[in-house]
Amino acid sequence: MIRIDGVLVSPGEGGVYGERMLKGYRVWDPYRSKLAALVHSGKAPDLLFGMVVLYLGAANGTTVSHVADYVDTVYAVEYAPRPMQDLLEVARRRKNVVPIFGDATRPSGYASIVESVDLLYQDVAQPDQVGIFMKNAAFLKESGIAVLMLKARSVDVRRDPAEITRETVAALEAGGFLVGHVCRLDPYHRDHAAIVVTRR
Repeated sequence: MIRIDGVLVSPGEGGVYGERMLKGYRVWDPYRSKLAALVHSGKAPDLLFGMVVLYLGAANGTTVSHVADYVDTVYAVEYAPRPMQDLLEVARRRKNVVPIFGDATRPSGYASIVESVDLLYQDVAQPDQVGIFMKNAAFLKESGIAVLMLKARSVDVRRDPAEITRETVAALEAGGFLVGHVCRLDPYHRDHAAIVVTRR
């Protein structure tokens, strides 16, 4: 990824969500994007031209727009109607974003659209985050890499986030994945952990 004077940026057209520009590049703020926070930790997978990405929980397309600046195609899945409107505007301006109004818990609804992907990225605030991940892992190439942004408070607000993270890692390993990195996203995003995995 590109840094200018130590600042993470992406090389696309600006004005997507009021982001700051730096020497013609879009500043990618880690306080606005959990993926940018992971990049700052040094544990994020590289985003490379030619990559195909399945992005679950695209919301209004803030992070999707930055990912699209780097890769070939982003299949962006979002379930809520209001953020979907913003995502459609991102897709209008970035032709390599394929917006999908769909439910990540039911990937059969978009299986006919999505091809095999190099990167599976999940940022979904639901209790069964591992189950959702496992269902969508069918799209991941054998050589692919995946990032699960674990929102511990969405799993169980009463429990210790560290305990939930350990259970999630164990479930991913039991499901046939090799966990490469587990990274807390403090101070950018509280009670969030990024889990980077590959197929075993």
